[in-house]
Amino acid sequence: MRKTYVLDTNVLIQAPDAVFQFEDNDLIIPLTVLEELDGMKKADGEKGVNARAAVRVLEQLRQKGDLVEGVSLRSGGTLRVEPNCVGIQLPEELPEDKKDNRILRVCKALSQEKKSVILVTKDIVLRVKASIIGVQAEDFESEQVAEGVQQYTGRIICYAPEEEFKGFSKKGMPKEVLYQVDQAGNVSAPWLYENQFVTIKADQSRKKTQLGRICGDKVVPLEYRKAKPYGVEPRNAGQYFLQEALMAPSEKIPLVIVKGMAGTAKTFYSLAVGLEKTLNSDTMEYRRILISRPNSQFDDEIGFLPGDEQDKIAPLMRPVIDNLEQLIDSDEKERYKNETELRSKVEEVFDRGLIQAEALNFIRGRSIVKTYLIIDEAQNTTPNQIKGIITRAGKGTKIVLLGDPFQIDRPFLDERTNGLSYASEHMKGSRFCCQITMLPEECERSELATDAIERL
Repeated sequence: MRKTYVLDTNVLIQAPDAVFQFEDNDLIIPLTVLEELDGMKKADGEKGVNARAAVRVLEQLRQKGDLVEGVSLRSGGTLRVEPNCVGIQLPEELPEDKKDNRILRVCKALSQEKKSVILVTKDIVLRVKASIIGVQAEDFESEQVAEGVQQYTGRIICYAPEEEFKGFSKKGMPKEVLYQVDQAGNVSAPWLYENQFVTIKADQSRKKTQLGRICGDKVVPLEYRKAKPYGVEPRNAGQYFLQEALMAPSEKIPLVIVKGMAGTAKTFYSLAVGLEKTLNSDTMEYRRILISRPNSQFDDEIGFLPGDEQDKIAPLMRPVIDNLEQLIDSDEKERYKNETELRSKVEEVFDRGLIQAEALNFIRGRSIVKTYLIIDEAQNTTPNQIKGIITRAGKGTKIVLLGDPFQIDRPFLDERTNGLSYASEHMKGSRFCCQITMLPEECERSELATDAIERL
């Protein structure tokens, strides 16, 4: 049945091409949404860029016909702009001077004419208010992925016949021999993806375990298992997988996606490999490490902070500096005895240009070449931002996306709609991408942190 969808401003800000993602249904854009877009189009950062993109989409449609009367979409549906329906009354508790309530008034008017009117908004409060006046409301789901616990982890545990373990370290094993067993004892063939990491257990001996990676029709052993990037040695299976993905050259694996909660050494290990490849590599694989952490306030409010770019983003880089202190001075007993000396060592790395930090919106439009690019806290990016970041990769660049999909600080994003989860789902099975989700039991921060993860 043909439906009528009313779009909120935040949908167009997150996905400027959202109007093409509703198949053969009718779309309504309230006039107040156009006013909001007009007010945002000069804003800095992601908000302004997406507002301008949404306006351009509407302009292209306007050239095809009258937006008030309605124009046809390539999806088979229609789109029109609806005035504010001033004759429709809302409850007194919903004052008309608020833009959200003007959108609700449009929905209420349309619902009196048509049976199936749905408000699409990222704003949870607006969805609640819609239900109060009897209007159906939904989240924008076109960019949603599976819930957190069902998302792709990049790793799997399988069993294999004991005889396949002989010579695995040299020639690997066919992936067809892998199988899984459920709690009821039923055997099934696993669904495997390219570059997926595998913990292989012998079916006759509990003590025999191998770590491998899916490569074509085989499971191959880890190539960098014995590496110690910048003196760091993996302590668990997840870190072995993480090391394998990070150490692989950019020509082979230019994109690495790492998910996991705090304390699982995501940032620490990524920096360790970056320093190893930048400082200790004979081939000078990367000329620098570029680090960025998204500001949860759309990245545009950085302009209101005092100082130059580095001063403005310094607070965002503090967690990165904490990890650098541990890597640059590995002696835990002596590290903090001279804070001034330690700080000077960290500053030297930045002064030499070996590590650079930039605000996320400053990466837009660039072609980044021969760079080890770390996007920390990537769960606070939008799908549109992640698309822009990945497409910025030039020759010899490796992009590392780090984050915890369950720790979202940005409005209108959650574990299903953030850029990190979006990239993970859509790059699943790509031969250019390795992914790994670190497990809670692989937390290496401290005994207290590990205990808290299990209890809280």
